[in-house]
Amino acid sequence: MKRILHVAALAFLISGCGYALAGRTSSLPVHIKRIGIPAFENQSSTSELDRLVTEAVRAEFGSHRQYQIVPEATGVDAVLKGTIKTVRTNNVGFTNVQQASRVQIEVLVGAEFKDLRDNKVLWSNQSFRNSTDYDLTSSTGTNDLASIFTQDRNALLRISTDLAKSLVTQILDNF
Repeated sequence: MKRILHVAALAFLISGCGYALAGRTSSLPVHIKRIGIPAFENQSSTSELDRLVTEAVRAEFGSHRQYQIVPEATGVDAVLKGTIKTVRTNNVGFTNVQQASRVQIEVLVGAEFKDLRDNKVLWSNQSFRNSTDYDLTSSTGTNDLASIFTQDRNALLRISTDLAKSLVTQILDNF
C-alpha cells in the first residue's frame, strides 16, 4: 500500500511539473484555431522544394490536433508565409582519397507567423536555417544538389521534413 502511494505521489508530481515534449505544446493565443499556410515561395534553384516544404509544414502543423490547417491566407485566424531563399552544400566527410563522402545541405528560409485577428506578428525569422547531413553514395558521386536530388528523391523529402519540424517547433515554442 505504501508503495502504491509513493507511485501515485510521483505520478502526480510529474504530471504537474509542466513537462512536455518540445514542439507538442503551444502557447499560441487561444483564439487561433484555423491556420492558413499558403505555398512557400521558392527563390532557390532547387525545383520542387517549395511544394515539398509547404506540404511538410502543413503536415507538421496538422499533427497538432488543435489546429485546422488550410492552404488559404484568408478566412483564417493566423497565417504562416515563407520563402525558401537558398539551398547550399558543405562537404563534411571525405573518403581516403579526399573525395566528398558526406555533405551538409543547408536551407535558408524567411518566414512570418501572423495573428490576423489582432494584426500582430507572433513569430518572424528572415534567416531561419536548417541543415541535414547526407551520405553520398558511389552512385551519387558528387555534391552537386541537382545530382543528389535526381539520384535520391528521399534526400529532398528528408530535408523538407526536417525543416518543417524545426520551423514549427520554433513557432510553437518560441514566438
